[in-house]
Amino acid sequence: MAKNFKELTEQEILALAITLEEEDGRIYGEFAQGLMHDYPATAKMLAEMQAEESGHRASLIELYRTRFGEHIPLIRRHDVKGFVSRPAVWLVRPIGPKAVRNAIEAMEGETTRFYQLAMARTTDASTRKLLGDLAEAEAKHTVSAGTIKQEHLTADVKEGEEVAQRRAFVLQFVQPGLAGLMDGSVSTLAPVFAAAFATKSSWDAFLVGLAASIGAGISMAFAEALSDTGELTGRGSPIIRGLVTGAMTTAGGIGHTLPYLIPNFNTATEFAVAIVAVELAAISWIRHHYMDTPLLRAALQVVLGGVLVFLTGILIGKS
Repeated sequence: MAKNFKELTEQEILALAITLEEEDGRIYGEFAQGLMHDYPATAKMLAEMQAEESGHRASLIELYRTRFGEHIPLIRRHDVKGFVSRPAVWLVRPIGPKAVRNAIEAMEGETTRFYQLAMARTTDASTRKLLGDLAEAEAKHTVSAGTIKQEHLTADVKEGEEVAQRRAFVLQFVQPGLAGLMDGSVSTLAPVFAAAFATKSSWDAFLVGLAASIGAGISMAFAEALSDTGELTGRGSPIIRGLVTGAMTTAGGIGHTLPYLIPNFNTATEFAVAIVAVELAAISWIRHHYMDTPLLRAALQVVLGGVLVFLTGILIGKS
C-alpha cells in the first residue's frame, strides 16, 4: 500500500530523495543517448544534468549515512501517494528535443515541489539546508530546459536540430502518408466511376468505392510495413508507417466515395468530382510543401495522372 507523504519520517524522506535523484539521473542518461546522434548539443546539456543529479544523490547519501547509518530503505515514487505517473517518453525512438524539454520541465517541477514539501517536514538544520539547496538546483534545471538554446544551442545548431526534426517527420509520417493518399485517391478513381457510370446507381458505386478503399488501405499498410525496418533508413517504426499509409490510403478513396450515399446519381457524381479536385490539389500542395517539388510540376504530375485514371473509369463504365 502506498503511504501518504505526511506519514513519512525524515529517514524515509531522505531515502525517497535518493531514489528520485537516481531515477532522474538515469532518465537524463536515456535522453542524452537518444539525442546523441541527431542533437549533440542537447545531448551534451543532458549529460551535464545527469552528472549534477549524480552529485545530488551523493550528497544525500552522505547526509543519510551521517544521520541514520548505512542501510538505506528502498522507497520509490509509486510507494508514496501524490506522485504523477511519468509516461516513458525516453523509451520512444526516435525522440525529439521538444519532447525531452517538456518531460524535463514536468519532471523537475515535481521534484522541486517534493523538496519544498520535504523541508517543511524536517527539523534537522543540515537536512533542511541540503533540501533547500537541491530545490534551488532542480528549479534551475527547469529553467535551463526552457532556455537551453542560450548556453548550448547557437542559431546554427538550433537550425540544424529543426532541419533534422523536419527530416525525421517527413521520412516517418509525410512520405508514407503521401504515398497512401496518392494511391487511395488515384487508384480508386477508375473502379468507383466505372461502377457509377455502368450501373447509374449511387449505392452500387458506394459499395464498390468502399471495398476498393478499404482493400487498398489494407494492402498498402502491409506493403509499407514490410518494406523496411526503418533502422538503416531512419524512417521509424514499420508498424506506425504501415498504419499511417493504410489510413491515408483508405481516406483517399473514401473521400470521393462518400458522395454516393446521396441517392440522386447526378448530384452524387457532381460532389464526387468536386472532391476529387480537392484531393488532387491537396496532394500537389503536400508534395510542394514537404517534398520541395515545384508547385506547378507537382500539380501537373498529380492532376495528369488523376485525370487519366478518372477518364479511364468513365470510359470503361460507359462501354
